[in-house]
Amino acid sequence: MDGRALTANQVVLKVHSRCDLACDHCYVYESADQSWRGRPLVISRDVVSRSALRIAEHVKTHELGRVEVVLHGGEPLLAGVAGLRAILVELEGALAGLCQLDVKVHTNGILLSEDFCDLFAEHGVGVGISLDGDKAANDRHRRYRDGRSSYDPAVRAIRLLAGDRYRHIYSGLLCTIDVANDPVSVYETLVALRPPRIDFLLPHATHDSPPKRSAAAGTDYADWLIAIFDRWKADGYPVRIRTFDSITATLAGADSSTEALGLAPVQMVVIETDGAYEQADSLKVTYDGAPATGLDVFRHSLDTVLEHPGVASRQQGIAELNAVCRECPVVRTCGGGMYAHRYRSGSGFDNPSVFCADLLKLITHVQDKLPHVSAAHAAARLVSEQALAEIGRGLGGADAIEQLFRAQQPLRRSLIAAVYETAMRAPAVSSRIRDQVHDAWQVLAAADASRPDVVNAVLAHPSLHAWSARCLAGLRGPTADRVNDLLHLGAVAAVAAIQGQARARVMVPVVAGALHLPGLGRLVGLADAELADLEVDTDLVTVRAGTDVWRLPRPRLQAGDAFPAEPWSPDGTPGYAVAARWEPVRVLTAPGIRVAVDETGPYRDLQQGAAASRLPDADFRQWQESFALAWEEIQEHHAPYAPALAAGLGTLTPLPAVTPGVEVSGGARPAFGAVGTRLPDDPATLSLCLMQEFQHVKLGAILDLFDLFDPSDKSLYRTPWDARPWPLERLLRNTYAQLAVCGYWRNRTAGGGDDQEHASRRYLHARDGIEAAIETLAGCESLTPLGEHFIAQMRSGLMAIG
Repeated sequence: MDGRALTANQVVLKVHSRCDLACDHCYVYESADQSWRGRPLVISRDVVSRSALRIAEHVKTHELGRVEVVLHGGEPLLAGVAGLRAILVELEGALAGLCQLDVKVHTNGILLSEDFCDLFAEHGVGVGISLDGDKAANDRHRRYRDGRSSYDPAVRAIRLLAGDRYRHIYSGLLCTIDVANDPVSVYETLVALRPPRIDFLLPHATHDSPPKRSAAAGTDYADWLIAIFDRWKADGYPVRIRTFDSITATLAGADSSTEALGLAPVQMVVIETDGAYEQADSLKVTYDGAPATGLDVFRHSLDTVLEHPGVASRQQGIAELNAVCRECPVVRTCGGGMYAHRYRSGSGFDNPSVFCADLLKLITHVQDKLPHVSAAHAAARLVSEQALAEIGRGLGGADAIEQLFRAQQPLRRSLIAAVYETAMRAPAVSSRIRDQVHDAWQVLAAADASRPDVVNAVLAHPSLHAWSARCLAGLRGPTADRVNDLLHLGAVAAVAAIQGQARARVMVPVVAGALHLPGLGRLVGLADAELADLEVDTDLVTVRAGTDVWRLPRPRLQAGDAFPAEPWSPDGTPGYAVAARWEPVRVLTAPGIRVAVDETGPYRDLQQGAAASRLPDADFRQWQESFALAWEEIQEHHAPYAPALAAGLGTLTPLPAVTPGVEVSGGARPAFGAVGTRLPDDPATLSLCLMQEFQHVKLGAILDLFDLFDPSDKSLYRTPWDARPWPLERLLRNTYAQLAVCGYWRNRTAGGGDDQEHASRRYLHARDGIEAAIETLAGCESLTPLGEHFIAQMRSGLMAIG
């Protein structure tokens, strides 16, 4: 642990302690722990109320932004529609205004009906259903007590969720692995039910009660999952699979999304129907009483539970693992496997997992395949389902946007690496340019070896994505044009050296009489030069262009100062060079937000179209004043949009003025974090521009990472906003952006200001257009299952606007 207080971000609330099926692999009823026999059938109102208060208390203590509550059992639907409604109302009442409440329900689906689905849709509850494959596979274990099959009612429930009406609450399928079932057949059956996610679960087992295998030293479970992984990869990743997502995420340095993998602390607490706190249900397979804590919601806080020795022992990361696991090459991904699976009488949990060989083989297989998986698919694993759902609904908190930023890093790195590798092979690139590109790459690589955080920050500049794409398009074209664009890599490397406090020397292009360093600014006054030799030393950056030399203090470059460049002669005599001036990147500021203004970058036109030239000081002051008032408008009247903007809007490109009263703005897909706009006539309109265009930024990042539709679809679709039909991506982008427009006018309508009638008309117009567009999108056959889920989330977001 790093010294921070541990928090519980997931609470499993047992609402009913019995089940309407008799699955023979159930860890609740068929395991060593039989404490269910003494539990009340249904959770009482007092337990629900006290649980809600304990969660609220924990949220306030730790200032949590989100908490997940899972309604569980037994079979939670046995609590009935009215009983579950009362629980949801109690939870929402206790947490209103404190944090985002994310509720899920895990069910066998037998009782699921439209009444339940309407309730869950009303309260935004995600529904996951257990199914083990086709009828034969499912009926091996999941049967009624009298032996009847449960397959048909479960599939009926899943198809109800998969339909357009309830698609937005369909969270996925859970499948317990039985190696007697054909893995590809199980996979095909589950994918055909159009889930947004599949979770393949290893059967709970211990060294005392090991899982069934064809041979004692076999790896049947790895082989079973590898068959699915290979098919899933060949199919182009049509659905998210949590086990594979978690493996690829941990291999990339992120946290796992399951307690069965990874080293992240387990932040889950179970509350039973009698109010007792327990550890994870999986411990029931180890010995009778294993999950018990002796604590309950009436006497103890969640913080007290997290201090319990059994809970605390699972928060130590690699330190809690046995010696064999600590020496394993895949330990940071495996994490020792699920805690319960390590149990053996006599040595307790101080053992490798009973699935150790399987985990090693599976993780190694996935790791070996990663070089052949596109950077986008690897990066996509860094965005959680929760973050994707938040963004899909049109919002997304600071954490969700931060995940998008992290996921963009491998994309940017792969792009700039592709530029370098292509430049080294392209016949049209002269040996002189190739040498200069090589030198720049060496500087960048050295900076990355010592300060990868600095390199990540430098590569995050929005123009670099567009520049990389431009270089690759030019180099791969039939005439290999734009070769000189490659030299901008020297400017990128120079910034990495300056910010990383490193020594370096690179050649940097001079464009229109200026040397541009992305994210820092430009040196103007180099009118006769095409290239400059830039040397980074401890305290100085020396620029040589022809016979002219200037010295720039590195601390002032980093501080964002404007200053005249100090002329210097080759023999050390001051005053030899022509006059030059350093113009830093200027920043718009307001409480809680800082946005760089890209008004000089040579590639900013690639992001937003024709961009304005550097603003006169008076115009910049007008921008600052309008920006501050626009941000105040967003915080006061459109607060749900503020966290994403504060976390993700990093750059604004001023666009040239046009006809008065005509607003021009844009957010380009290859420029994550940047929007372009002219200065509107009033700050309120600027707030709308920022909200709307940042929607384009978010969706562009999502489309970089996830396949929401078949890119080969060249069909045109009717749109509410234009008489001419649009391509699918344009329709999706505009519909998503209009969610913010709709929210903006809805809030203006509710504000009761002078423009209430006008705002009401604009709100209704926007809402009608979005509803029609969502129906068109939902009916598109080119959507992937994830795309269908994303559209369902957009529909949910529209419903939440009102």
